[in-house]
Amino acid sequence: MSITPDRKQELINDYAVKSGDTGSPEVQVAILSERITNLTEHFKTHAKDNHSRRGLLKLVSQRRRLLDYLKRKDEERYQTLIQRLGLRR
Repeated sequence: MSITPDRKQELINDYAVKSGDTGSPEVQVAILSERITNLTEHFKTHAKDNHSRRGLLKLVSQRRRLLDYLKRKDEERYQTLIQRLGLRR
């Protein structure tokens, strides 16, 4: 369910705004999106896992808050991020 350190480092390198960047909204949203995708796959085989479903809902709302923040601060960065991640908005 969690992502490997190698995959996490790939995401950080791909979405970082500058070198050494791990806290920008783009990086955080990319990592959350990866975790959400992994949990979604988990639910295809474990449909009754309600404890993990609660965690998924928390991840989705956290990503939503970060995206709202980014949209408020910089509309252009927001648009490019949702296109790169393939999110529907």
